[in-house]
Amino acid sequence: MSSRTEALAEAIAIMARLRGPKGCPWDRAQTFESIKRHTLEETYEVFDAIDRRAWADLKDELGDLLLQVLFYAQMAEDQGFFTIEEVAANLNAKLIRRHPHIFAEAVAETPEDVKQSWDAIKRQEKMAAAATRPRLLDDVPRHQPGLLEAAKLGKRASSVGFDWPDAEGLLAKIREETAELEAEMARAPRDRAALESEFGDLLFTAVQLARHLELEPEFALRAANAKFRKRFNIMEDLVGSAEAVRGKSPEELDRLWREAKAAL
Repeated sequence: MSSRTEALAEAIAIMARLRGPKGCPWDRAQTFESIKRHTLEETYEVFDAIDRRAWADLKDELGDLLLQVLFYAQMAEDQGFFTIEEVAANLNAKLIRRHPHIFAEAVAETPEDVKQSWDAIKRQEKMAAAATRPRLLDDVPRHQPGLLEAAKLGKRASSVGFDWPDAEGLLAKIREETAELEAEMARAPRDRAALESEFGDLLFTAVQLARHLELEPEFALRAANAKFRKRFNIMEDLVGSAEAVRGKSPEELDRLWREAKAAL
């Protein structure tokens, strides 16, 4: 057994022990639902390490993400659903099936060729499963980050021609959704549910614009978050502390923000 195989086998064995009869009380108490939040957090921590080019941190974060996979698989085995070996076997079969240019006689010489082949195979797989998935949007997971779900819903609807013709049309739609949100904001008293609905429509449309521009909305938002952090930190540096920022007037804060933007 290679050291690589031994390390994975040991990780699987450790997780089985943690979930076992004499295992860790916390690990034994977890469920599929309770672990989801940790999975999302670990995924974002992987993204953060990549963004920072912090390779030592990435090694650690990938381990934490692998832990989530082992945790789910062990809980599934505990309940008789499937095993980690079946997870790996399913993945192996999928990788081989979707890379016929490597494992069969198909030809794909460019990344675009590979993508087209991959998408075609996925469509074939979905057609084969049509008896259990009769609706176009049924296999877009509901329990995932909202930005990702919105992008996948828009892409799936686009596959049957239900889409805006171009990015310019989406810009017009964003203006329309903004006007509807403004109208709802002007009502007195404000209806929170209606405001949430109009704001959600605006966000959904913005995600579709990102899709048309071939951008990942989650990554774009994370980059904007990082930029905001840096600029706000510059504002603090300009005045000396967070407490000093708190005491500034709106006009002074606007001036500081413009200075921070000019510096970055």
